[in-house]
Amino acid sequence: MTSIDLNADLGEGMGTDDDLLAIVSSASIACGGHAGDAATIRRILKICKARGVRAGAHPGYSDPKRFGRFRLVMPLEQLLGQIRSQLFLVRHIADEVDVPLSYVKLHGALANQTAEELAFAVGIFASIQAMDPKIAVLALDNSQQVRAAKAVGLPLIREAYADRAYTAEGLLVSRTETGAVIHDPEAVIERCLRLAKTGEIVAVDGTVLKSSARSICLHGDTPGAVDLAREVRDALEGEGITIAPAEPEEDLPWDL
Repeated sequence: MTSIDLNADLGEGMGTDDDLLAIVSSASIACGGHAGDAATIRRILKICKARGVRAGAHPGYSDPKRFGRFRLVMPLEQLLGQIRSQLFLVRHIADEVDVPLSYVKLHGALANQTAEELAFAVGIFASIQAMDPKIAVLALDNSQQVRAAKAVGLPLIREAYADRAYTAEGLLVSRTETGAVIHDPEAVIERCLRLAKTGEIVAVDGTVLKSSARSICLHGDTPGAVDLAREVRDALEGEGITIAPAEPEEDLPWDL
């Protein structure tokens, strides 16, 4: 039977966490960079434990005023320090609550930059690997994140986005461009069903992209996010697709 993971970025102050945690199978928890603090992390981890939702860390640029969606220029070691601090915080609380922290998913501008720049992504992922060599990376499929995870030997979970437009190269269309976020529920549901059943995503120019992603991101910061997430899950299950955390790929060869 086909299965797919539904993940959502949580702890970002959108007021949708409780509802989304009843729908998704994986929770990417903001850990004090672009959003979130010890209280929100602890609360979400406790709900994950109670509901059997897989927990992951969601670090980003430490820039809450711009929600981590602006690329900051700084020495690499300074950025790595920000990421390590966020991961130390969420891991410490996860240990207290007795919830395994299964993966890391980068947020916003940091995620887009690592998707585009291989050397940059390798530097980020190598720092994460040094902290925890067994933690998986939830990475945008067909991006440099995938190559970087392979290069440093981190387990890999390939991800696709339900409501974000794609370029012909397989990257996300910048949020500064019109149409970057898909608001039509029927289009989002069709995207998710096609990905789950055929491994295909259609780019903005009509290019059909092949994708091995087995985790779909459902954003919680758009109007109607909870209703849309519920409709996506209902549609997938209606086609006989099981919603469950995707197993990481391990010991992968460097080349694609």
